[in-house]
Amino acid sequence: MGEFLALGYIGSIASIAVLSGVSQVLFPELAALSYDIFKRPFGKWASSPAMLIVTPTLTAILGLMIQHRFGYSPLSMSLSIISALLIIQWLKSPIAPAISAGALPIALDEGSWWYAAAVTFSTSVLALSAWLTLKWRHLPAPTPPSLADKIDDEVENPPAGYAWLPYFAFFLSTALVLVHWTGWRFLLYPPLIVVAYEMFAHARVCPWAKKPILLVVACFMTASTGLLVFVILGHHPLAVMISMAMSIVLIQRFDLHVPPATAVGLLPFVIEHPDWRFPVAVTVGTGLLSLVFHLYRARHFRAS
Repeated sequence: MGEFLALGYIGSIASIAVLSGVSQVLFPELAALSYDIFKRPFGKWASSPAMLIVTPTLTAILGLMIQHRFGYSPLSMSLSIISALLIIQWLKSPIAPAISAGALPIALDEGSWWYAAAVTFSTSVLALSAWLTLKWRHLPAPTPPSLADKIDDEVENPPAGYAWLPYFAFFLSTALVLVHWTGWRFLLYPPLIVVAYEMFAHARVCPWAKKPILLVVACFMTASTGLLVFVILGHHPLAVMISMAMSIVLIQRFDLHVPPATAVGLLPFVIEHPDWRFPVAVTVGTGLLSLVFHLYRARHFRAS
């Protein structure tokens, strides 16, 4: 039921984007947020409706301010990520996809203030929909929570320590250097920043941290299927729903609970003229993350 509710929400938001002409209403991380919130109605994200709205809105505003001042550059991307991390830490917010909300306007060179308003609107609708759905379904809170729910909640919590931060920064720096050399911005696609943040910050429990190779394969396939659906059906709301559904099937088939991967399949719907370079860039960027994470795990965990 949770998956179908998430698909219905994404389809509704995509329809609003088409009818209103405000494409920014559909920002890809809504896929990750809706998937987890409707699938886990008592989870950390679902239980933080105020943070669900406030955190992405603030990071989107700061991302737009940075984009207006610097455009796209390694500096602007770094500033957007740093500012998003500071906001998450300041608010003690569990909404890590807000990092992507701040980086997206820079990656897309999107300078319209409609973007921030659209983020506020979309997350508000999601928070209200989740609350109404919970009331309608009359679901009792699981007692005690399952082990999987405990792990997911811990991954979504702000990190307690900072030993992971230098490796996270090294990954970002290396990715930005590759972007500068190749000109392929989506080597560091915004949902990858969220995947990396949760992977490094919660390395001992993060579900996809234990399957780095499958993570690369899953992200390549969600990117490829999303691109294929877009090429065939265009910006139609049904295409958005199909793309997200295929992403959900893929990550479930791989037994890889990584909500940000569902956002990868929606990126072709917001990129201008996506082509074959998009899934290639996604694969290289995700592969780089897996490589740096392997280095982090080998050195840090052995030392501890």
